[in-house]
Amino acid sequence: MKYETVIGLEVHAQLLTESKIFCGCSTKFGREPNSNTCPVCAGFPGVLPVLNKKVVEFAIRAGLATHCQIAASSRLARKNYFYPDLPKGYQISQYELPVSTNGYIDVTVAGASKRIRLTRIHLEEDAGKNIHDLRGDSSLVDLNRAGVPLLEIVSEPDIRSAEEAGNYLKSLRAVLQYLEICDGNMEEGSFRCDANVSVRLEGTKELGTKTELKNLNSFKAVEGALKYEIERHSQTLSAGGKLFQETRLWDADREVTRSMRTKEFAHDYRYFPDPDLLPLVIEEQWVEAIGAAMPELPDARKARFISQYRLPAYDAELLTGRKDVADYFETAVKTHPNPKSISNWIMGDIFRVLKERKLDEQLYVSAWPISATHLGELVSLIDEGKISGRIAKTVFEAILDSSRSPQQIVADKGLEQVSDIESIEMAVEEILAANPKQVSDYKAGNEKVFGFLVGQIMKATKGKVNPQKANEILKQKLTQAS
Repeated sequence: MKYETVIGLEVHAQLLTESKIFCGCSTKFGREPNSNTCPVCAGFPGVLPVLNKKVVEFAIRAGLATHCQIAASSRLARKNYFYPDLPKGYQISQYELPVSTNGYIDVTVAGASKRIRLTRIHLEEDAGKNIHDLRGDSSLVDLNRAGVPLLEIVSEPDIRSAEEAGNYLKSLRAVLQYLEICDGNMEEGSFRCDANVSVRLEGTKELGTKTELKNLNSFKAVEGALKYEIERHSQTLSAGGKLFQETRLWDADREVTRSMRTKEFAHDYRYFPDPDLLPLVIEEQWVEAIGAAMPELPDARKARFISQYRLPAYDAELLTGRKDVADYFETAVKTHPNPKSISNWIMGDIFRVLKERKLDEQLYVSAWPISATHLGELVSLIDEGKISGRIAKTVFEAILDSSRSPQQIVADKGLEQVSDIESIEMAVEEILAANPKQVSDYKAGNEKVFGFLVGQIMKATKGKVNPQKANEILKQKLTQAS
């Protein structure tokens, strides 16, 4: 029996505001436990929350970027549940009337574009953090994170594989990073994902019993947990077993999921409008002003890279997937206008070094192994015929270990390409004189030895001779010898 996978994702994106959603406490990560707190975010009786306007602005930005409808009026609600890191005994969130609805994100799946619909984007406050490993006899609570503003971004169940889920998350994170409203750091918890997964017989429309997956703190964890659950669901149903709606945790060390609790339903949380907060009214003029100031987003930048720089779609996709990479590329192109060559160097040697030095694991590469202007200069030296592509590789490695420019390195090491005709003719004649057998073979019709002779010329000149001119002169000399 063949089963179809159905996945919906709930992403919690921590917003890059300086203060929390309902008080003036700092949102800075890594401070001493319980130092970013006040009576409001610590849940003291009698305190009153005040909504942070910047949080609403960021929510509108996210809604516009994902083609959502921005609600003229929405409400904040209390979501009631008990947990030690929730000091009020409820979380302020949104339920019936979210700030944004009915959006979508287009993602690339197997080289084709696929649209993933968004059900809603709503505001809520984060909970604190339970710490279980500092003392063996008890758990500790840190409320620094309590009240940090979140956007919950809920997709429709349009995703059909673990790989699609990973691509969706990467696309969504890129949008939020381009908007500069969330840094997207999954390890620090500022970009968190819960996944709802079920399977059903192919061709049927009714949804199967779903599992909610938590503790997914990386793209690898999301895809690994989903693959495991898809297999578990399929095997259970194929064997005639029964699935139960539940929440499960991903164990990254063992690469398995384990049951956490039976899944709650919305009515279990007893949602009701928060009596301390008025309805959120968003004026159309404000939405229009925010829309007019929106930055260029990944899809638009990708399209521009294809049209403006004549790049293949594959190059544009890789370069615009991260804002820092796209910025680096455009800075290099301003230094020397050869977009395709610069793209090749970035996707090849630059990405290789980033991976080797684990710089690609950073959210933003702040210290590039080679500056964008130096990369542009390097390509310029190749295009001007001052160095060959082979020598450029040597120069590239030299730049990695110094702050010198490509021009300085070429001058200091005497690497400038030999392009004058007289010097090349002398080098060619020396190689022909030293290889009479190969010359005879070429005259007899064996054109394969031509490559051998070119290699000998490059070796004798330590790669400094202009390869195009060397080829031309070698062919002339061989023709004359015939």
